Amino acid sequence: MSEELKACPACKSPYGYSMGNEVYACPECGNEWNIVEEVQSEEVSEPKVLDSNGNELQDGDSVVVIKDLPVKGAPKPIKAGTKVKSIRLTDGDHNIDCKIDGFGSMGLKSEFVRKA
Repeated sequence: MSEELKACPACKSPYGYSMGNEVYACPECGNEWNIVEEVQSEEVSEPKVLDSNGNELQDGDSVVVIKDLPVKGAPKPIKAGTKVKSIRLTDGDHNIDCKIDGFGSMGLKSEFVRKA
């Protein structure tokens, strides 16, 4: 069998087969899908960044720190309740870039903030 099998997006069955013209079908649930549309939708969708309460964050939002966060090289932590304005979302472990008064530019994890 020289055809490549694709997983069905509906039932996750690994036995989706090509019907020609980039159309695939699932023998288990009967679902048919176009692989080109699936690839384009994966490129367009961006991962959502959620705060500690599950609210979606966007560039330019204001957030509030929910717990004291120690900062390497700083004599004091960022206190809980500190408001941070105009955040920028990034990829990676620390997915928020911001500027905090008294600390400067910094990266924060979204799990330690809530939307203001």
